[in-house]
Amino acid sequence: MELYDVVELKEAIPGEQLPAGAVGTIVHIFSAPSTAYEVEFTDADGRTVTMITLRPDQVIRRDV
Repeated sequence: MELYDVVELKEAIPGEQLPAGAVGTIVHIFSAPSTAYEVEFTDADGRTVTMITLRPDQVIRRDV
């Protein structure tokens, strides 16, 4: 996956009130100690709801 890819959560993140299927955008990619993605989730008005670091197995790339 690449910077600014749109991704979908494969599993819910209850602590962040994010259901499985929530859609966000990769805003940073970490490569060490292992690959991880900082993903921004927004509301319908484009305001940031949360940003969370996720493992590659927690998201799938979504075609826009």
